[in-house]
Amino acid sequence: MIQEKILVLDTGKEWGGGTNSLLELLKRIDKKRYCFTALFYNNYKKGNESDIKTEIEKLDIDFLLLESQGQSSLSKILKEFVRTIFFFSLWLKRYFVFLIDYKFRIEPNAEKIAAILKNKNIDLLYMNNQPSSNLEGILAVKIANIPCIQHSRIGADLNRVEVNAANSYLTKMISVSQGVQEMFVKQGVDAGKCTVVYNGIDPNVKPAVMPFEIRKQWEIEDSEIIIGTVGSLVKRKRIGDLIEAVVKIDEWVKDQGLPPNVPIGGSRVKCVIVGEGPEREGLQKDILKKGLQNKVILTGFQSDAISYINAMDIFILSSEREGLPRVILEAMLMSKPVIACNIAGPSELVVNGESGFLIPARNPHLLANALFKFIASVDLRNQMGENGRMRALEKFSMESYVNGVNKIFEEVLG
Repeated sequence: MIQEKILVLDTGKEWGGGTNSLLELLKRIDKKRYCFTALFYNNYKKGNESDIKTEIEKLDIDFLLLESQGQSSLSKILKEFVRTIFFFSLWLKRYFVFLIDYKFRIEPNAEKIAAILKNKNIDLLYMNNQPSSNLEGILAVKIANIPCIQHSRIGADLNRVEVNAANSYLTKMISVSQGVQEMFVKQGVDAGKCTVVYNGIDPNVKPAVMPFEIRKQWEIEDSEIIIGTVGSLVKRKRIGDLIEAVVKIDEWVKDQGLPPNVPIGGSRVKCVIVGEGPEREGLQKDILKKGLQNKVILTGFQSDAISYINAMDIFILSSEREGLPRVILEAMLMSKPVIACNIAGPSELVVNGESGFLIPARNPHLLANALFKFIASVDLRNQMGENGRMRALEKFSMESYVNGVNKIFEEVLG
């Protein structure tokens, strides 16, 4: 059998759920049929223990780092000029800054990617982000004249140039959820190019560390209820809403005349936030300002996130925008009840009132209210957690995920 050559393009800057899902795919896809090469913009870290280059090479896949076109002095000057003259219109500012990026960064990078496609005789370009961050890859296949697949891990707002490029040069777009696909189709992406393949979860994943060890490490008492989340500390995750919900629970407790931090049944709450990112410093300041330093723990990045999820009693994802968050699948697999925002992705994973609660985004009050229900009833936590586990195993198998992507490869490569 002749191996068909596939170049994997990833323009990401940090480790995330999309990285894990890509690696799970590359571990399991048929290597006898496909020969992969990985092209990344950044050799981003996996905590302090590894990086993406190391993890890719463990799979016997060649790793390339693109020497991306940086921002020139002229580009910087032009952007400042645009921001000054279009101060009255955010849309105009964004559009003209995009055009400057297009000329000085995107087109040169597209030519570099096209050269790699040609030199390595690549048969298919497979892109792991979304159309706006992968625009140079889409333009590169125009130059190299080969098919390409966009695997959109999250929704994004596209401009007209990006929509036209997607419709003109993408062969197929995979979205990780119906909500993500609908977002792109509403913006004008050709529905005929689109399909949904849900992320999958490996049922054999086991925590490496027992919950009591996590509790001991972070000095959390056995009687304390652990609520928490896992993810990059970026704005769209809205971790501040979770912190605000902790404040509201304390306020409600005080109004009932109970001792501080004792919601119901004598149990105190500890909030564990696992992840790293640009919002960490601001979150730390907010925790100190609100006097929550003994109630909210920032652990930093943890490579064994599943052990932390398994140690939690309630899992929360307060994001205002997602694709199909892998961490929710992991929480469901660990039989944890989930509270998430009613947005694309989480709304397709969590069945409201059966495996968790879906709440409006940007609403710490309703988040606290949902938390209060779980804090008050261990039976409710256990029942919804078990419902979630059964749903994860039945609806989101790793086999379905890998087979779904493989089917698209076969279709595109003929």
